[in-house]
Amino acid sequence: LEPGEALKWRVHGVTPSGPGARFDAVLVEPAEAHKPGLVLMLHGGPHSVSTTAYDHHVPFMVRATGCAVLLVNYRGSVGFGSQALQSLPGKIGEQDVQDCMAALRMALDGDHFDEDRVAVVGGSHGGFLAAHLLGQHPSVFQTGAMRNPVTNLAAIASSSDIPDWAYIEALGLGSYDFAAARPPTGEQLAAMWKRSPMAHASNITAPAFIALGMKDRRVPPS
Repeated sequence: LEPGEALKWRVHGVTPSGPGARFDAVLVEPAEAHKPGLVLMLHGGPHSVSTTAYDHHVPFMVRATGCAVLLVNYRGSVGFGSQALQSLPGKIGEQDVQDCMAALRMALDGDHFDEDRVAVVGGSHGGFLAAHLLGQHPSVFQTGAMRNPVTNLAAIASSSDIPDWAYIEALGLGSYDFAAARPPTGEQLAAMWKRSPMAHASNITAPAFIALGMKDRRVPPS
């Protein structure tokens, strides 16, 4: 790195608003910047994890935007025990959104970052979360970018190459019969829609960028 391009990072423990184990958020920021903006960068899965291992996307984002990056391992991420992992199915769009906001508020509480420069980015389930955050908390984010985001669970339940994902993550463990798969009922579709970012889309006020492959079989256009 050139002089003035150094980065610093630390791991924060975050206490969720409801019951459940604490989770981690990794903060990477310019070492010498004064009150930079903040980009919430969210992993997909949702049962994946953001680690402290080198990931070229993170320093690129910091250098390209002049903002800090906050990587949130919301409950449901791997590496924090089976109880935390299994707490998310049936609660996506709610528990994970609350965890992301808890981590963001923790970072912003110290008045170290510019609250007028807050963005959210993510792909797949990270894009699902980005869309939810833009719709559920429109006054917080100035912009967002989503890569192959899940925006309508009811639609992908019958069009994705992994339909079980929509059932289990939206309706809970045991909601999908792998031995005798069948189309979702009207009640199930209504529950999936309720947990979809599209249910909050009319609230979005920030400019948002969406990138989606037209031949994507996992998150197909709908």
